[in-house]
Amino acid sequence: MRFSKGLRIGAAAAALAVLAACGGGSGGGSGLEARAKSGKLVVGIKFDQPGMGLKTPTGYTGFDVDVAKYIAKELGLDESKIEWKEAPSAQRENLLEKGDVDMVTATYSITEDRKKKVLFAGPYLTPGQDLLVRANDTSINSPENLNGKKLCSVKGSTSAAKVNEKFGTQAGLQEYGGYSECLTGLESGAIDAISTDDSILAGYAAANPGKFRLIGKPFTKELIGVGLAKSDTKGRDAVNKALEKMMTSGAWKAALEKNLDKSGYKIPEPPQITEK
Repeated sequence: MRFSKGLRIGAAAAALAVLAACGGGSGGGSGLEARAKSGKLVVGIKFDQPGMGLKTPTGYTGFDVDVAKYIAKELGLDESKIEWKEAPSAQRENLLEKGDVDMVTATYSITEDRKKKVLFAGPYLTPGQDLLVRANDTSINSPENLNGKKLCSVKGSTSAAKVNEKFGTQAGLQEYGGYSECLTGLESGAIDAISTDDSILAGYAAANPGKFRLIGKPFTKELIGVGLAKSDTKGRDAVNKALEKMMTSGAWKAALEKNLDKSGYKIPEPPQITEK
């Protein structure tokens, strides 16, 4: 059957309208606020980080999870309407760019390279990079002690490489898929130390009492933010507003204490919102 030129153009326009409405993925082109109003948000978190983002048999726990729930509430969405999606370090930008998630709260450090691909709100936490070692290993008490040691590196993270660059050490970098795998390697002796944000390491130490030791000498300052689609400036402004309310209301401190206080992690002052 042949169609007239007018009909073909009309059909094409209708198809484009459908694609625009769908947004091409979970995040869509409609922005975070519109997605919340539609009755659902897809949020990327870590599934294997106690204290920050952890999948359990009964649900999801951690500070990043509580931050996402608070933002959703401020956007008028009940937390039961959140779909949680695993966001490994190496896949966070891709998940946002493809629209597979609406936002990412996955210990996501704000960097200039990442800002070329995604938009950040926040920061909502400013941890320092530290080291986690076996509790009975007294040979490592600072990054300078890592010469000849095996240091865990996770795909998509630059934490371990930073140690060698900053301190001029010659630690052998062992690349793993996630920090939970690093932890297994640390316990077995396959690696000697893990380096990443002290808030993440504190969660692992608290979840495994007596097995691991946090050095407690942070040597960087990271800026942890909420990742959004690159064009979603309205969403960023809405998230910043929610984060500011969470920090000033006491909910931010309470969430940190609930998730990390048992690890001995020193609760910091709320950071200043800079991504505007």
